[in-house]
Amino acid sequence: MTTHFTDFEACVDWILQHVGSHIVAATPLGLGKPNGLLNALYRRVKADSRLHLKVYTALSLVRPKPSSDLEKRFLQPFIDRHFGSDYPDLDWVADLQADTVPDNVKIHEFYVQSGAWMRKPAMQRGYTSINYTHVSQVIAEAGVNLLLQMVAERPGENGRRFSLSCNPDVTFDGIELSKKRPLVVGVSHADLPFMPHDAEVGEGFFDGMVEASASPHQLFALAHEPVTPAEFALGMHASSLIRDGGTLQIGIGALSDALVHACLIRHRDNDAYQQILSALDPSPSQTKVVDRWGGKGRFETGLYGASEMVMDGFMHLVRGDVLRRQVFPHLGVERLRAAGELGDQADHQTLERLLAVGGLELPLHVAELSRLKKLGLVSDECRLDHGYLVLDDDVRVDAELNSPAERRVLAAHMAGRSLRGGLYLQGAFFLGTKALYEWLRELPEDERLGIGMTRVTHINDLPIGSTALAVEQRRHARFFNTCMMQTLLGAAVSDALENGQVVSGVGGQYNFVAMAHRLADGRSVIMLRAVRETAKGAQSNIVWNYGHTTIPRHLRDLVVTEYGIADIRGRSDEECIQALLEISDSRFQQGLLDQARKAGKIDPRWEIPDRARNNTPQRLAAALQAHGERDLFPRFPFGSDLDATELRLAAALRRLKAKSATLGGKLSLLGSLLQGGSGPEADAALKRMGLDQPEGLKQKLIARLIAGVVAAA
Repeated sequence: MTTHFTDFEACVDWILQHVGSHIVAATPLGLGKPNGLLNALYRRVKADSRLHLKVYTALSLVRPKPSSDLEKRFLQPFIDRHFGSDYPDLDWVADLQADTVPDNVKIHEFYVQSGAWMRKPAMQRGYTSINYTHVSQVIAEAGVNLLLQMVAERPGENGRRFSLSCNPDVTFDGIELSKKRPLVVGVSHADLPFMPHDAEVGEGFFDGMVEASASPHQLFALAHEPVTPAEFALGMHASSLIRDGGTLQIGIGALSDALVHACLIRHRDNDAYQQILSALDPSPSQTKVVDRWGGKGRFETGLYGASEMVMDGFMHLVRGDVLRRQVFPHLGVERLRAAGELGDQADHQTLERLLAVGGLELPLHVAELSRLKKLGLVSDECRLDHGYLVLDDDVRVDAELNSPAERRVLAAHMAGRSLRGGLYLQGAFFLGTKALYEWLRELPEDERLGIGMTRVTHINDLPIGSTALAVEQRRHARFFNTCMMQTLLGAAVSDALENGQVVSGVGGQYNFVAMAHRLADGRSVIMLRAVRETAKGAQSNIVWNYGHTTIPRHLRDLVVTEYGIADIRGRSDEECIQALLEISDSRFQQGLLDQARKAGKIDPRWEIPDRARNNTPQRLAAALQAHGERDLFPRFPFGSDLDATELRLAAALRRLKAKSATLGGKLSLLGSLLQGGSGPEADAALKRMGLDQPEGLKQKLIARLIAGVVAAA
């Protein structure tokens, strides 16, 4: 019997009565955290030293915190509008930042917001490095006795229906692996999209349920990111590695947005796509890789998505008619579809073809008949009766199907029936913008049924018991992930610095890279910008060596930068170095080559090819304009959460920050200060910043500076 609550404090009282004073809690990563209940529990433990709380989680989302008066003037109105002024930030996050978490509380996270926790000792100490697929084992072994999760609900014919929605990723495995089932508490949220299939559970799944009225806040939504020309170029190269009819996994961030945007251009405006790709001047070796593994044509068959994270990019690919290849939970059906022998409808040959590939278990039994019904290959009225299959017109055929005549009868019954129950997208958790949540909420039911939120062990690995099926479904899989740095010997640095400071976490990256090597037609694609801009100027992200790696060199595969594609799977160290140098920024190529020569890892006579010596931002900018007058590469390809005035302000504030870092820049700002600025855009910017009527000398100087920079732009 589920106990219901309308108040967090009452729920905490009930939890302590059932769990006791030593609480080992697990709560989902990202969106699925019930922050209000977690805060009530944390405050209770924090106030009572007799209680002890250990929390296992990941990706504790927090709203931005302005660090100066200028930042506050710009960010706070946006924060209140975008996240809601009543959004309940996690109390322990502020304490972790201040290193004031009490001794009777331990917070362990296996993935954190990228870069947000650098030089934060409490979080760095509590970070736990785990592959995403192993998290359920870790929390089970830790003796988790409490599981807290935000859930979706909808009315049903037989009462309320519930869904783990955004986070079925670890919950089921964590419960099943635990020696003793933990206390499971759900917190309903009215705006959380209801997801069917594996994510749906009955009310009895929960020991306690807090009603939606207790947590009326907005869902945490990510903001749209800008994309730079270098990132667009990278996305163009990467998109040519995708095989039509294949499988797609992507993460989040500007590089993924660039990849998705390039896929949409490839499908919608293929002439422009091919023209731009040609202007980017792919090397002969890249052309061979694309011809062998990818493609440049439209997505006639479409793609299937299988990604730990479902984010906005998949929504755009669905809307753009790119993500539409369906997979079905039947090995025989998938084998026929892979061979091009079964479309969306069965024909008179489908039965014989299924038998030929071993796709039916004979004699037909209840479980096999149930699978055929779910697939739509036989009518729902069919039944088994004493060794015979009874069709909906009471015609009987032997369940052994030994007779050609009986097989012809069943084949005729199947012919013309449309396949059903297919999925075009599967994921373990979702997180994205407000547009993504709205899309998921408003999907027509038949389209919603094409999305399967499921266990992370089913997505990030080849699941035990259905490996053969997963291999068929994930044909021509391309696993796109990003890293911070790439060594010339093939290792990727994605989650931490060489001094041990954690930037983000391993997450599922290692899983996908390893899976790509297990799939005969799968490829791992590591994407990174060749350079990064720092206060000291441009720095190469391709390095000779580094003191920390996330993906070891023996799992090297495809690497993509804005300058092209390097295929380093199975290559010698020298070949790997040569390929990566050819997609490095030309400002750093010679220094990297000298390091390789010094280590004796490359023929002293080898030189960087002439065609690769023009790897410059200027060449990329020219290539992206090869399509003519149309701007196919806007700074915000999928829209912005900022209005026009805020976009101008954001650009102005970036320029202010960049110029204030150098002496020459400061002198130019002095000129802006002396000249000032006027006009409707400058006036709107000052009003948005609350500086249209500045008080005191400091505010007047800042207002004049901002007006000058905005007007100059």
